[in-house]
Amino acid sequence: MSSGLVDAPPSPPSGSREPARPGRGRWARWVIVVAVTVVVLVAGGAVAVYARLTGNVKHEDVTAEDLGATRPPKVAGTALNVLIVGSDQRDGKNAKYGRVPGERTDTIMLAHLSSKRDNAMVVSFPRDSLVQLPACRAKKNLPGQQAHLGMINESFNSGGIGCTWRTVESLTGIHIDHFVKVDFTGFKSMVDAVGGVQVCLPQAVNDKKALLHLPAGRQTLNGEQSLGYVRARYSLGDGSDIGRIQRQQMFIASMVKKVMSGETLTDPAKLLGFLDAGTRSVTTDRGLTPGVMKDLATGLQGMSAGKIRFITTPWHYSLTQPGRVEWVQPQAGKLFQIVARDHDPAGVKGGQTKVARSKVQIELRNGTYRGGLGTQVAAALEQRGYHITKIGDTARKPYPKTSVFYSPNGETSVPTLTKDLLAATPRAVSGARTSRLVLVIGNDWKGVKPLRPDDTEAIAGFDATHDTCAAT
Repeated sequence: MSSGLVDAPPSPPSGSREPARPGRGRWARWVIVVAVTVVVLVAGGAVAVYARLTGNVKHEDVTAEDLGATRPPKVAGTALNVLIVGSDQRDGKNAKYGRVPGERTDTIMLAHLSSKRDNAMVVSFPRDSLVQLPACRAKKNLPGQQAHLGMINESFNSGGIGCTWRTVESLTGIHIDHFVKVDFTGFKSMVDAVGGVQVCLPQAVNDKKALLHLPAGRQTLNGEQSLGYVRARYSLGDGSDIGRIQRQQMFIASMVKKVMSGETLTDPAKLLGFLDAGTRSVTTDRGLTPGVMKDLATGLQGMSAGKIRFITTPWHYSLTQPGRVEWVQPQAGKLFQIVARDHDPAGVKGGQTKVARSKVQIELRNGTYRGGLGTQVAAALEQRGYHITKIGDTARKPYPKTSVFYSPNGETSVPTLTKDLLAATPRAVSGARTSRLVLVIGNDWKGVKPLRPDDTEAIAGFDATHDTCAAT
């Protein structure tokens, strides 16, 4: 791949990339779940046909006994918090994706809709989060759960959606009103129903596992291509699950932007097809009635894509359990308070720099003989909200000085990155055009600066107007 920085060190030869960080390879239901969140957010344009669509939705009971006697109070009475999980159950229509018994979830999110219905947040909880899990009762064929330290997605496997609901409330202090569980069969048809979704690829992709073969650049993906795009892991970005989540967030932002731009809302046939595909993949609690959803849809009319933010719970890789992540405090707690109290997330800017970290894309090249250093640096930067497009090696080693190569189009992003590094020399490449930065790690690498407690940019996320091509 060419970064567009003509004087920067060339990309590594095929097969030279560093190994990906630990993490299970199961492809991400995350993106499908958020797509159905979009269905909820844009339903205001289809209130007239809602009665027809409600027949598609399945229901599952979650009782007071499932949730326990002690629950967080509902502070903001008219705000709505919806727990969203992705199911990988692979029977029936899902059998074509691999026959695996049972039902699991690697996707746990929370959609928050403000009391005034003038903004929304979609908060993602990394699937490998190491957290304190509460006790849950056995239910149906599920064994239940003893209180213990474990991964957040264990609760669904042990006690189903009720246990997951209880777990998220106990961890965040946020009162949850409803849940939505989604499988991935309707994903392709949702994408096709809106006429495809636009993405921007920093490099050509040829991924046999994901059945994905695409050129570099801006393009519109159909349903089948989108499915491959959201499943791909090792052929795109840095190969990590966190990197894939960031890419999927951008995909959903592009989808939201298209749906809410009027292109879909003003086309009754296209909107109906989109909503029909989404609702056929949904299971909810019985409290999420047609009347509740209709009132919600009416209240959401007129919300712009710029008022929908995507946020990942602040995290870092665990030092005690490799491959797991732990939430960063006080940033995570501050995010949860914003949701619980229905405060405006736009006011959380802290030490935000001119160009937000979420808008900076970085290509990493290891110029040292320290194996795995590139992936370590990628993890540190991703924790701050940066997007890593690729990890590789410099053409020659050792590279003496850590340097940030940039073109005139990327110059405004340089202070954002260098402010987070203990030592780095900016180097302009006048003939290049990309706004992506190339960070070459030299022998003098000293690491990143400690994150200040008042640095809250990690919980600012980005909104649905985000352009995936903006940093190419």
